[in-house]
Amino acid sequence: MTELRLVELSANTIVQVNTLSLRPGQEQFLAPVSYGIAASVLNPKTTWQRVVLDGDDVVGFVSANFDREARPDYFQSVLWRINVDADDQRRGVGRFAVAGLLDEARERSFDHLSVIYEAGEGGPEAFFHRVGFSPVSETEYGEIIAEIRL
Repeated sequence: MTELRLVELSANTIVQVNTLSLRPGQEQFLAPVSYGIAASVLNPKTTWQRVVLDGDDVVGFVSANFDREARPDYFQSVLWRINVDADDQRRGVGRFAVAGLLDEARERSFDHLSVIYEAGEGGPEAFFHRVGFSPVSETEYGEIIAEIRL
């Protein structure tokens, strides 16, 4: 692995983001990548999207939203999605992406970062716990709301 870096999503990287693969069973926990990318069109002032590069190769994608007016409060500073290519999982790519996102949240003077996920076998829960998210509540649909206090 070369040195990882975060760069803004661009026309040059979007095609590679759309071809990130998942491990078997992960697709049930993740909407299509195009949903996450569409957020930048709908909310360009509040959406934060970055690609994780390993050399010139796209190995991950992270999308978040920062909006002090958002309701409920956990939507104000929220990790919307994180994808790491199946072949690059368990190499620190996701941890690197979350660290960059936390830096951005601090720079914008937020005191927390939230994430919303479904619990289940093969889902993202263990990863979110490993990078520091702690469950704080549930949505009305039974999804877990977790956060990292900054």
